[in-house]
Amino acid sequence: MFKLFKEDIDVIFEQDPAARSYFEVILTYAGLHAIWSHRIAHFFYKRKLYFLARMISQISRFFTGIEIHPGAKIGRRFFIDHGMGVVVGETCEIGDNVTLYQGVTLGGTGKEKGKRHPTVESNALIAAGAKVLGSITVGENSKIGAGSVVLKDVPPNSTVVGIPGTVVIQDGVRVKKDFNHSDLPDPIAERCSEMEREIQELRQQLKEAEKKGDLI
Repeated sequence: MFKLFKEDIDVIFEQDPAARSYFEVILTYAGLHAIWSHRIAHFFYKRKLYFLARMISQISRFFTGIEIHPGAKIGRRFFIDHGMGVVVGETCEIGDNVTLYQGVTLGGTGKEKGKRHPTVESNALIAAGAKVLGSITVGENSKIGAGSVVLKDVPPNSTVVGIPGTVVIQDGVRVKKDFNHSDLPDPIAERCSEMEREIQELRQQLKEAEKKGDLI
């Protein structure tokens, strides 16, 4: 357990250039406090002491602003940078060397039973404000861009951005060469454009019918 706690500290020094000393990290890093609280809560959760586990989880949420359900399975060297607003659901499974930034949600999509939260495999990075929802898998070495909404499986070694999340790089190859981060997919605008085209076509057909005298 102490070796695991030391790894949680060491990964902060590797990931965060602002970390200066062990004393500072142990006392001031909310992400570290949330992870340690979760490891304790998860210990009780596995022994079916659910109320005690949830109490520890909720106390941690109050002080850190990070909500990790005690049922979530989290690997080694997990790093939460800043962390405010991070939510990790009950059936989440997180591998080793995973990094989350503030505002990330690993949540469900409804009231379904069983496995309903994401699986995040090792070495993945999920940037600020991203939402990963449902029983999907984020593959190894993948990156989720800030503000993205991911509803489908992400292949290993991929970069995903946009709403809904779109794979733009896979295995080091750009999937969509003309992709622009400032021009993210907008399904509402696309649907409005389709409706406008359909209206124009109907107007043209109506004019042609009037010319032919087909209308009464």
